[in-house]
Amino acid sequence: MTVGESILDAVQRLSRAGIESPQVDAEWLLAEILSCSRTEVLLRAEAVISAGQLERLNKQLKRRSSREPLQHILGVVGFFGYEFRVSPAALIPRPETETLVELVLGLLTPFPSPVILDLGTGSGCVAISIAKRCPCANVIASDCSYPALQLAQQNAESLDVLSQIDFREADGLTSLAKGEQMDLIISNPPYIPTREIAGLQPEVRYHDPHLALDGGGDGLMFYRMLAARARHHLKQGGKLVAEFGDNQEQDVEELFRQAGWPRVEIACDLSGRPRIVIASPTQ
Repeated sequence: MTVGESILDAVQRLSRAGIESPQVDAEWLLAEILSCSRTEVLLRAEAVISAGQLERLNKQLKRRSSREPLQHILGVVGFFGYEFRVSPAALIPRPETETLVELVLGLLTPFPSPVILDLGTGSGCVAISIAKRCPCANVIASDCSYPALQLAQQNAESLDVLSQIDFREADGLTSLAKGEQMDLIISNPPYIPTREIAGLQPEVRYHDPHLALDGGGDGLMFYRMLAARARHHLKQGGKLVAEFGDNQEQDVEELFRQAGWPRVEIACDLSGRPRIVIASPTQ
């Protein structure tokens, strides 16, 4: 069987399994097996695939057809120009979260040596991307999940920013000591209402940790905590920056205003959707 024939067969099998992007997924799986780029796969269409490679592809197609995420099968995902290891221990980094990183980097200008808390770090993609782009930053990366922190530490080591990041296993703002203050507190917290988790795509429902998804009854549990407590951990001129879900912008903004934050802004992601709240304890 040639590479081209393998792709056609893979696309048909993935399509029958209900995969939304069967062609793209098939090309990524072949690229991993052939140890080449996805672009190169199509250039090798006439090459014969070995029996060992075909057996491996069949195993991977079986996993993908059962709706295991492509990223878990490949073991890595690209985020903000870097390659991160992924596993069921943490949420798979999403492209929209790159907007959070871009925004935070733009807010660092006033701080020569910024001290940052990344609350709920997961795979570490946000904390590590910031550390890579801002070598003078000191980042605290906290998570209540020890397996997630282990994954984040592995990513920090492979991307050579381990010395910039202090990993802390803690729930919420308990990762900070009394009186410990940050220039920025950033977070991509769980924001999906509990009742909606059962209706998510199988890739998310069965393979992302529910701790990283479940935002409580209305999805706003963690924003209430941040609105009530985060400003006491911010230095003068500091800011809180947090991602939220679709159609939550009004509720999130209102939570922070009701909690007494004098300045609350909403920023959009690259698709133009409201995605991030920026709250300041001072005007």
